Amino acid sequence: MAARTEPAVDATPVAACGARVALGAIDAALASDFDAGVEVSTLLARRTEAVDTWVLECWQRHAAAASCALFATGGYGRGELFPHSDVDLLVLVDDLSSAPSADIGAFVAALWDAGLRPGHAVRDLAGCREAGADLTIFTSLMDARLLSGLPAVALANAIAPPLWPPAQFLAARQRSQDERHARFNDTAWNLEPNVKDGPGGLRDLHTLDWVARRTSGAASLDAATGSGLVKPAELDALRVARDHVARVRFALHRVAGRAEERLLFDHQRELARMFGFADEHAGNLAVEQFMQAWFRAAQTIDRLNERVLTRCAEQIAADAGGVRIQALDEYWELRDGALAAVDAEAIERRPARLLEPFAWLARRADINGFHSSLIELLEDALGNVGVRFRDDAGTGSAFMALLRQGGDVARAIAAMGRHGLLAQVLPAFGRVTGRMQYDLFHVYTVDQHTLFVVRNLLGFAQRDTSLTALGHTLWRRQPKPELVLLAGLFHDIAKGRGGDHSELGEIEVRVAAPRLGLVDADTEFVAWLVRKHLLMSVTAQKQDISDPDVVHRFASEVADTERLDALYLLTVADIQGTSPRLWNAWKAQLLEDLHAATRHALRRGLADPVRAAERVTAIRDEARRLLAATTVTAAEAQAMWGSLPDYAVLRLGAERLAWATGELFAQRGQRVQIVSRAVGDDAIDLIVHAPNRDGLFATVTAVLDRQGFDVVEARATGTRDGRVLDLFRLLPRAELVHEPERATALMIQVLREALSLETLDVRPAQRRLSRQQRHFRVPLRAEFRDLENPQRTQLSLVCADRPGLLARIASSFRECGLRVHDARIATFGERAEDFFELTDSDGRVLDAAQRGQLLATLRIRLDDGDA
Repeated sequence: MAARTEPAVDATPVAACGARVALGAIDAALASDFDAGVEVSTLLARRTEAVDTWVLECWQRHAAAASCALFATGGYGRGELFPHSDVDLLVLVDDLSSAPSADIGAFVAALWDAGLRPGHAVRDLAGCREAGADLTIFTSLMDARLLSGLPAVALANAIAPPLWPPAQFLAARQRSQDERHARFNDTAWNLEPNVKDGPGGLRDLHTLDWVARRTSGAASLDAATGSGLVKPAELDALRVARDHVARVRFALHRVAGRAEERLLFDHQRELARMFGFADEHAGNLAVEQFMQAWFRAAQTIDRLNERVLTRCAEQIAADAGGVRIQALDEYWELRDGALAAVDAEAIERRPARLLEPFAWLARRADINGFHSSLIELLEDALGNVGVRFRDDAGTGSAFMALLRQGGDVARAIAAMGRHGLLAQVLPAFGRVTGRMQYDLFHVYTVDQHTLFVVRNLLGFAQRDTSLTALGHTLWRRQPKPELVLLAGLFHDIAKGRGGDHSELGEIEVRVAAPRLGLVDADTEFVAWLVRKHLLMSVTAQKQDISDPDVVHRFASEVADTERLDALYLLTVADIQGTSPRLWNAWKAQLLEDLHAATRHALRRGLADPVRAAERVTAIRDEARRLLAATTVTAAEAQAMWGSLPDYAVLRLGAERLAWATGELFAQRGQRVQIVSRAVGDDAIDLIVHAPNRDGLFATVTAVLDRQGFDVVEARATGTRDGRVLDLFRLLPRAELVHEPERATALMIQVLREALSLETLDVRPAQRRLSRQQRHFRVPLRAEFRDLENPQRTQLSLVCADRPGLLARIASSFRECGLRVHDARIATFGERAEDFFELTDSDGRVLDAAQRGQLLATLRIRLDDGDA
């Protein structure tokens, strides 16, 4: 039987109280020694020894007279007791039917009373064999350590093969590890990694240890070095990485005050302080340095875990009989599907040949990875010929050939990063390995983000449906797609140095260009892409791309269609590689619209820019053509359009103007007209056409927030007949995505009811910040600028994002008696950067007093409290 229940009986209150005090004193002493720099292995051993003392005292008092043996299992059995680790125990009995349940229950109760967290199982040998069929229980028993009673030989024999023979055990542990990694987004390199169960965490170390011991029959990982499964140098590297990760976990338990395994934002700054890191500058915070050290240790564990498991698989296959060999050429062959070197000395003769395995990896989908001998060869070669490899003229040309060769180049580049080759070809890449950015916008380390960007770029070649159809078309037009890939590799390569990473990245391109064999024109192309890689995203999200002047300025910076197409590809790949939640239909449409408008401007010629009046005429003409298939006549359409100012026509565009005209015409005669439609996979267009009245915009935004919709774009237009035409682009929140049509219908119904009230309710919903949002504070910053045509005041607002932000801002405008004419919403992780065009109630620009009043109101409304 197995149990993990906290008993209600207080068996030994006096002794338990003393144990709590004693263990508390031990933990305080360990904390002091941790701060003094004592090795974490010593701290874990001392805590284990202290717990052993109390466990054995309780055992002697309550259960030692019974014919039982007591074992520590799991982490306790390994002697790895962290400040808040569970204490796992096995009581081994001769006969389960006659087990002294009352004595064992009193023993476990005493442990709970002492403040420990015991998990215990009571089994006989047959029960151990039966329970050992469960992989988790079996590995826990592998780590069993005898505390009291009969020798442990009988238990070791009970779980010996044929129970979980090596091949079956390896396959099961590998499957379990893959599933565990998948639960953490298949990457350890996200913002809040799990130090125990995430990739590169302590559980990967345990897996490596278990499999190596099971395969070799050795009693410990150290002993497994004799079988060749683990090399002495690897064991040393594992110890260093293990000690760092274990030290982080020890400190994390202390800071959290519980068995917390996630490096939450709540704890990262304090942990950085405990580990002695200090802010260098705004681009290299102490917390970022601390997390980079963590990620690099995790990468070491992740890489060595793969290597040892690969060797185990090879040894098991060899023991099963024979190795299938397939020659590829005179230098490379496949051994049971894994790539291996035929002539190990060929790399010494020509270091650039180090890139050939990665070219094979891209070329052949049937290669299932590198043979362990090749992995060792790559590592040894980097140590022996690394400088020659980096400086060899053939290395740069071989790398560029790899980028242009086709096939699964993303797989090859990722493998180069994993095995240290990418940092040799592009030395600056080594500086961003494990580099995190302490915000909610970038959810991966810089190196992993870069590899995702490369993967996304190559996805365009495969018509990846998760990207964009336009991207596939533009990729096929690229005369040298390898240059776009190179820009992807360099675009963030200067993060963490301080200064503008785009400008510093351009310098890195120019430094690397001669070694890569780039001609001057190619160097200029890649350098421009790196320097301007944020230009398209910023223009689309922060400026009004329906304004021909905005498009003309952007086109003037881009200058030609080849740069425009490459910048579009890099921008989409970059956004999608930054966060799984960042890409949406709204951003896709913005970028496509900007690309189309800019391409038109470039074809027309920058010396002959499109004028607004010309563009308005073209939009109306195209809308009439689209309406020809509907019941709306040209005269009826023109009558509706007569009340629209030109800037409203520009904002709508031809297709949306035709759609809105048809839908609003169907609701003619209604005082409040509301129409909506789905856009792409996730966005929704909403138009509210109603009599103009104070508080209307604030009421709409408040309703949308309450109904679970986020506003990503809002355009408020006053018409010439005293009404407003408010345009919104919405994204339903996660809880609505499964029934968007029903949610939209309900939202429109609620919105009609709210706008039919005599007194509008402009109050925003009161909702709490998320845990992560509460952790990041962004000071409110407001800048005002008067516009000439039309005469309005533009407010640029930077503040912390939070639930219902736009509704709060709109209610502030209403409280100050201001009218909203335009709103552009851009969110970058925890930071919102919003733009509004405002006038007072009489349609005039804001004076100094009105600006001051608005700023004071916003500070109150957007306070980061819990309201």
